[in-house]
Amino acid sequence: MKRAERLHALAETLRRSGSRGLSAERLAREFEVSVRTVKRDLDALERSGAPIWSRPGPGGGYGLVAGSSLPPVSLSPSQAVALMAAVAAAPDAPYADLASAAVRKIVDVLDPRTRERAVDLAGRVWVDGAPAASRAVRSALEEAMLEQRVVRIRYTAESGATTTRDVEPVLFASNGGRWYLIGWCRLRDAMRWFAVDRVERAHVTAAGCEGHSVAEVGQPPEHARPVDGARA
Repeated sequence: MKRAERLHALAETLRRSGSRGLSAERLAREFEVSVRTVKRDLDALERSGAPIWSRPGPGGGYGLVAGSSLPPVSLSPSQAVALMAAVAAAPDAPYADLASAAVRKIVDVLDPRTRERAVDLAGRVWVDGAPAASRAVRSALEEAMLEQRVVRIRYTAESGATTTRDVEPVLFASNGGRWYLIGWCRLRDAMRWFAVDRVERAHVTAAGCEGHSVAEVGQPPEHARPVDGARA
């Protein structure tokens, strides 16, 4: 990991640690560097404007002042293209349109030299994204998940049978290259998996969900994990 990338990752780690903070020794183990290197990195972050606090003695450590924001960190061309490739390769993923817009914003604010190199490198990466479901359908499912409201769908099962169901969305899951909406089906009074590309129509109702949890879904598919834990 290059130093600029490590500094950014270090700042994010401190931010996530909250008021607890982390010791220099633990940070050194996490980033596989020496304690001396970690302390130099912390000094560099502080000089760049990051609001770092330190607490000496046993149980002490380092953290970021609550409610503060980090100074902007520029991406490398490779990091920018990694984001572009990930989004382009998954046009059927939940909130993919918002992700594309976010990546465009990031690329637009890069310094001209970095942006030029990123655009050149992006031309050397090809992706074959799966065809996405209807934009209207995906928007309705995404809104229902975000707002935790019941969504009424017209769904055609693999058997060819078509039904209209009211579903309380619980989570989106990718399995075997296909995206699913998993939710409590009020028609079957049970948790069900719905392939997003088999949803013909979707309408967000005014009814709120009744609080069905992710735990009710059961064990995730092999290798599946939440997006916020997918960086290991």
